[in-house]
Amino acid sequence: MIRVLVCDDHLIVRQGIKQILGDAPDIVLAGEADSGAEALRLARTIAIDVVLMDIAMPQRDGLDVLRRLKSEFAKLPVLMLSTYSDKQYALRCLKLGAAGYLNKSADSEQMIGAIRRVAGGALFITPTVAEQLATSVRAGAMAADKPLHEKLSQREYQVFQLLSVGHSVREIADQLLLSSNTVSTYRARILEKTGARNDVELALFAVRSDLMPA
Repeated sequence: MIRVLVCDDHLIVRQGIKQILGDAPDIVLAGEADSGAEALRLARTIAIDVVLMDIAMPQRDGLDVLRRLKSEFAKLPVLMLSTYSDKQYALRCLKLGAAGYLNKSADSEQMIGAIRRVAGGALFITPTVAEQLATSVRAGAMAADKPLHEKLSQREYQVFQLLSVGHSVREIADQLLLSSNTVSTYRARILEKTGARNDVELALFAVRSDLMPA
């Protein structure tokens, strides 16, 4: 049996996933978490074979939890789940050690197939992500060749997305549990790396690059 830890802060989403897993004879729900902190606690205390992790988790977002899980359990496959398009997060997840990236619009058969695949030690990569990987390889590892948004750190990217939809520095600080000064520093770095002069230009950059949050 493949023991799956489901991590999503929305109860209705977890219930839907549990129903999908219940229809698979070789997969069992090992536990469920509604926050990043709870996901880490369960990963350390129960036997699991696969983690199904939503990116947008409270307290600690899914990518932060992914990074921590891979540092503690290097061989544990983590399948990231999100409403964001593959273009926005898939490569970032894979670079952090995810075994795959699954959009929440996927059907039940694709989810079950992805879980089985990563449980078997393989990567789950959609055609869209495969194309991105090929493009990334062709572009090379030179930082100058990377798209501007890929030069952002993970925390900078979080702040960038929140700024792009109009959140203030204070609101972002409250949401990410940071000080306003820290968020202001991130904002300054983001403007420098993207070439935007203000939040309006930053939002336009996000729209042009198809990076607006879903």
